[in-house]
Amino acid sequence: MYTYKSEILWVSSKWFSDKANEKDLAELDELLNERAAEGWELVTYDYMATSLQARGAFVITFRKAK
Repeated sequence: MYTYKSEILWVSSKWFSDKANEKDLAELDELLNERAAEGWELVTYDYMATSLQARGAFVITFRKAK
């Protein structure tokens, strides 16, 4: 049995593109490494652009054995 935890990691503002940049990826790596150190395992993540495409976010789900 697992406990699941989902988080939203907002990325920098986008005006002409909905793509993540190097800074966004570094922040994602930092979060993944922090959660791994706490015993969380990555289940899935997805990049979600907003409808205005001005700002997006990573939606990340982790799991940990109970």
